[in-house]
Amino acid sequence: MPLVSQNPATGRLIKRYREHTAKDVSAALASVHSGFLGWRELSLSDRARHLNALAATLRTQKESLSQLMTAEMGKPLAQARAEIEKCADGCEFYAKHVARFLKPRRPVAAPKNAKVVFEPIGVVLAIMPWNYPFWQLFRAAAPTLMAGNTLLLKHASNVSGCALAIERLFADAGLPAGLLRTLLVSSKAIPKLIADSRVRAVTLTGSTAAGRKVAALAGAALKPCVFELGGSDPYVILADADLDHAAEICAQARLVNGGQSCISGKRFIVVESVRPAFEQKFLARLQARRVGDPLLADTDIGPLARTDLRDELHAQVLVSVKKGARLLLGGRLPKDRGAYYPVTALTDVRPGMPAYDEELFGPVAAIISAKDEADALRIANDTAYGLGAALFTRDRRRGETLARERLDAGMVFVNDFVRSDASLPFGGVKDSGFGRELSEFGIHAFVNIKTVWVK
Repeated sequence: MPLVSQNPATGRLIKRYREHTAKDVSAALASVHSGFLGWRELSLSDRARHLNALAATLRTQKESLSQLMTAEMGKPLAQARAEIEKCADGCEFYAKHVARFLKPRRPVAAPKNAKVVFEPIGVVLAIMPWNYPFWQLFRAAAPTLMAGNTLLLKHASNVSGCALAIERLFADAGLPAGLLRTLLVSSKAIPKLIADSRVRAVTLTGSTAAGRKVAALAGAALKPCVFELGGSDPYVILADADLDHAAEICAQARLVNGGQSCISGKRFIVVESVRPAFEQKFLARLQARRVGDPLLADTDIGPLARTDLRDELHAQVLVSVKKGARLLLGGRLPKDRGAYYPVTALTDVRPGMPAYDEELFGPVAAIISAKDEADALRIANDTAYGLGAALFTRDRRRGETLARERLDAGMVFVNDFVRSDASLPFGGVKDSGFGRELSEFGIHAFVNIKTVWVK
């Protein structure tokens, strides 16, 4: 069955890719397993040299890779270029710091003749989504490779061109064979891959539903996992917030990547005393963003990645309005071709509406009124998700206390938008997944933390 790559801005077919056969999959798995046996023997400095070469190749090919990304999933070209740069930065980060991250250590109060060492475990299956076709993979791949493991990539079918380009990058950078292989397969191939004894771990970024299915398979096979799943990030605007600043940051957080990000701001919870003023400022910022051709320099928001995703988002908006939400902006399907959706804002959002209960994956903001600070924090935590959260207040000390103690999320930002950084752990709680990517925590996700005691 062919895998279809289609330009969401024009609706035109880019390419049909032949799905890999069982023989192809077997060969790829043998390749990354053999690659692991050689890669694990390299010194950390040699691995770092290869990762630096990979970073340089990413930058050399930035323009062609960015064009490919924009064509396949509609990301504005400027954002695509920034994504490639971030991948290169991530490779360099781990190349620079790996020796400290993996240095043998003696835990507090441990015997003098005992230490802990970190060893690679083998092949890691990476199941990746389409919204950040390169960064989602590289934020997992950079620490995984530096730890001495290799990767098997099962990417989203609508970005098959990006998936194959990632594999070519490794060859173009002169890395040893068998460090990463791309599989063009459907999700039906995943159970057999996870069950294979050569696959030692699984990392997945995707929906909560997908995470549950993969977790069941990995649990049955006793394979460690890192899951970054859905999110409905609350952005809490307290009565003492700088509303101009909050409105600008919230607009940026909601609309980056067309709102197609697990860590996009999605629920804007505003203390009632400042809600009218915030809404006015927020709407002005939302309206200032331009939806258009993702190849043009002045475009802020491109199309959604697929028309079916656009239609699902619109259905969530319509149901929310039917149940009493008030439409302030957008909310109407454009007649032009492509998977475009207008910037949309809903207010008077309450429990029982999709805009309150579900993840909105696109340029739709849900404004929720809170009586006071305590009510705002209650609403923020009133969700099955727990990926990121943000809080706006002029009292920075109070903001930090609330971030530490009152918001149930894996990452909380005060007076700023939630984002990933190679130096900080990335991940969530509740239905947003478990485990951490990036920083020192990310490189320790897929290693054997081994106790060595010498008498």
